[in-house]
Amino acid sequence: MGRCSLQLLLLLLPLQASGASIPRSPALRAFGSLHLSSSPTSRPAVALNYSIRYFPQKIDHFGFYTDKTFKQRYLIADKYWKKDNGSILFYTGNEGDIVWFCNNTGFMWDVAEELKAMLVFAEHRYYGESLPFGDSSFKTVHLNFLTSEQALADFAELIRHLKQTIPGAENQPVIAVGGSYGGMLAAWLRMKYPHIVVGALAASAPIWQFDGLVPCGIFMEIVTTDFKESGPNCEKSIHRSWDAINQLATTGSGLQWLSKALHLCSPLTNSQDIQSLKDWISETWVNLAMVDYPYESNFLQPLPAWPMKVVCQHLRNPNVSDQNLVENIFQALNIYYNYSGQAKCLNISETATSSLGSLGWSYQSCTEMIMPFCTNGVDDMFEPHSWNLEELSRECFKQWGVRPRPSWITTLYGGRNISSHKNIIFSNGELDPWSGGGVTKDITDTLIAINIPQGAHHLDLRANNALDPQSVLLARSLEVKHMKEWIRDFHARPEKKQY
Repeated sequence: MGRCSLQLLLLLLPLQASGASIPRSPALRAFGSLHLSSSPTSRPAVALNYSIRYFPQKIDHFGFYTDKTFKQRYLIADKYWKKDNGSILFYTGNEGDIVWFCNNTGFMWDVAEELKAMLVFAEHRYYGESLPFGDSSFKTVHLNFLTSEQALADFAELIRHLKQTIPGAENQPVIAVGGSYGGMLAAWLRMKYPHIVVGALAASAPIWQFDGLVPCGIFMEIVTTDFKESGPNCEKSIHRSWDAINQLATTGSGLQWLSKALHLCSPLTNSQDIQSLKDWISETWVNLAMVDYPYESNFLQPLPAWPMKVVCQHLRNPNVSDQNLVENIFQALNIYYNYSGQAKCLNISETATSSLGSLGWSYQSCTEMIMPFCTNGVDDMFEPHSWNLEELSRECFKQWGVRPRPSWITTLYGGRNISSHKNIIFSNGELDPWSGGGVTKDITDTLIAINIPQGAHHLDLRANNALDPQSVLLARSLEVKHMKEWIRDFHARPEKKQY
């Protein structure tokens, strides 16, 4: 694709739709990646006990032309639920398979007994098994119903259904929980349907990464700071690597050498391959910043504890030859892609788990989810890329036949003007690049920001771990404290009925 805007640089996964490859983004693809890994000291996924159910949702909640429905998948666990003074924790599904999110949201499982909570995990339309038009769901003629508004309406209708059909649920407070895109949805569900949910925990939710609300370069600046603090000269080595790759790629023998030195599964043959290579490497650094967890994990890839520190051990000296620098880059990449030692080569078309729905997200990032990203190569360790809405628009129209609406999210959900709402916790890890677009300061007494100095992407939503830093333990205790207040206030009302 050549040099594209960072929105596309970050979104270039080679999937197929209508016979064409789809733009992708490291930041945006992993955006829905909300959850934990199966670390040795974390709760194993096989121990989770839930039932799988389906609910007939309207394909279109906002029109009256069609009454067609689809089966929305959701999961329920009620081992610790108490009908008299309990609660319902409702996970607002991200862009991916809901079972994966369920198995990887250990926080909800850890606090279920304390909050006497029923756990509900609702799958987002167009992801996992919740496909409104089955195998034809991603034909452009059917994609008009893939919006955050429709997804929020799905959640509201499902909650209403649960309250009407589960004995004892009618008089229960519902708290929305989500991380990343799911965290945004949790906050927006509370804003749009305050009579449905009494509060929300929005973890790593960049609700302000839109329409000029934050500088377009802040995301990659945080990534760069993470690498700078993870090892001496680490970000300098990465910054210099781009020129090294460019210089080595000027000849055919250089392309062959790069392919061999980086152990690539497919050889590099032209300048477009080189751009794809650099995009892939950039995405890898972004993903590492997001999953820099304090223990071994297997979220996007199997990784060691504090993986960025391990990676940066190979990038201590930027003042070596181009060939040596690229060889060091390979050693760093190999930590991310081959920590388990099973990979025979590195595939530049793969960066993260297949449980995320990259196909649906590439469409959403061409319609509502327009998040400006840019780099300048001065305040960050990347090659310069300006934010180019026109180029994004052309690519989106080419791939999906749609044009982006960059101002729609702020119009719909208020942007920074959300002080009239209440009972929302915004938690952000200070290591997480998405914190640049998140709420990191209290807005009111009930719109609360919890910052986690040693936290990466939604670390607080992961299961309790013996290696958790004190900062995340404190964050979780504060989150539970506020949830208990919401639950207590609800049960103290003379009329507790919710619809």
